[in-house]
Amino acid sequence: MKIQIKYQGKVLSNNILVADNPLTRIIGLMFRKKPLDSDGLILEPCNSIHTFFMRYPLDIVFLSKTNEVVKIIRYLKPWRMTLIYFKARKTLELPAGNLPADIQVGDILEVQNV
Repeated sequence: MKIQIKYQGKVLSNNILVADNPLTRIIGLMFRKKPLDSDGLILEPCNSIHTFFMRYPLDIVFLSKTNEVVKIIRYLKPWRMTLIYFKARKTLELPAGNLPADIQVGDILEVQNV
């Protein structure tokens, strides 16, 4: 399944993969040179991630159940771990540099099925 992400009426991506079962969440983007056939990945449920076995850095957005931005981590390098963000329900992973600079904690992202 793919979803679309919007911010302030602008489409960030029409091509985000969803990892919503144990196997797809465990595998995530590990071992890939780039996200396959997508711009990124949204993991649900997810309130903490690691970048073990990743080949490139990520921009990370932790979202609440209402898609409010809880935490942003830009340029998370491979072989790192994040803290647990208890208010987060979903995590958006994008290749580093693909997250607009004006997104801030407290903003609401629109998430729609494509």
